[in-house]
Amino acid sequence: MPSAVAEVPAAEPAAALRHFESGLAFETDCWDVHDALSRGADFVLIDVRSPELYARGHVPGAINIPHAKIIGSRMSQYPAGTLFVVYCGGPHCNGAQRGAIRLARLGLPVKLMIGGVTGWLDEGFDVESA
Repeated sequence: MPSAVAEVPAAEPAAALRHFESGLAFETDCWDVHDALSRGADFVLIDVRSPELYARGHVPGAINIPHAKIIGSRMSQYPAGTLFVVYCGGPHCNGAQRGAIRLARLGLPVKLMIGGVTGWLDEGFDVESA
């Protein structure tokens, strides 16, 4: 009897490739964001949590726009084609998804930083406080 892992066969390699490559179009991770920030980021990093949580500790270089305040007039200050990366508290929080939805509805390129602040700290990276 096969294990629960092998009971459902793995996808064909071509399908797996499409699936895993497409995931990177939607998400990035804390390590890649940290590396990019150290080199001069080619994206705008948005902490979508409340100003109070942002003030307690946020990723250095991130700006604070709570997800409900992501609106066209605010985002129009950025050049067309600007890539936005959003994050929230971590895997227990859906604020980053909400922010990503708002940006995508505005027609803006967006990726979600998986792990949020929790993932950032788990990687051993520092946060800054306001």
